[in-house]
Amino acid sequence: MGKYRKTVQIVILLAVLVVGGYAIGNTLFAAKDEGIPKIGEQPPDFTLADLQGNTHNLSDYQGKAVVINFWGSFCPPCVKEMPEFERQFEKWKDSGLEVLAINLSEDTLTVNNFVHRFDLSYPILRDVNRKTEHKYGLESYPTTFFVKPDGTILDVFVGGMTEKDIDSRVNQLLQ
Repeated sequence: MGKYRKTVQIVILLAVLVVGGYAIGNTLFAAKDEGIPKIGEQPPDFTLADLQGNTHNLSDYQGKAVVINFWGSFCPPCVKEMPEFERQFEKWKDSGLEVLAINLSEDTLTVNNFVHRFDLSYPILRDVNRKTEHKYGLESYPTTFFVKPDGTILDVFVGGMTEKDIDSRVNQLLQ
């Protein structure tokens, strides 16, 4: 009886190690494969509230050129580019451009102060639980997605953008 018991214990231990190793490896590699949505793909849909409590779904903007910018007031390149996005939004909004700026989980007072400081007029959305950030596989900030009216990604820009960078991509979106 004791001889079989030890064999059964070893078999169970090996099975646990194999199944556990498979599960861990599968999780690690699946997360790497998903990552940031790629050019030509559709970005993941989201539902987020703006500063006034209105909800915005990405799918509501189907048929429009959309810039999705993930930002935080703690991020120097984000701070620099937000007024540049505002100028581009003002320049292109009558041509159908939509800008959705998704704040990365900062408190309401910080976000409101930032928006008033730069007089931003495009929607500022709140990713309070960071689910949208994770859906998009973000690893650094700012990250900006340029989405064509057909709902596919024209470009993804990781890092701070100049007004010229923004303008050239928006021009391509609206063609």
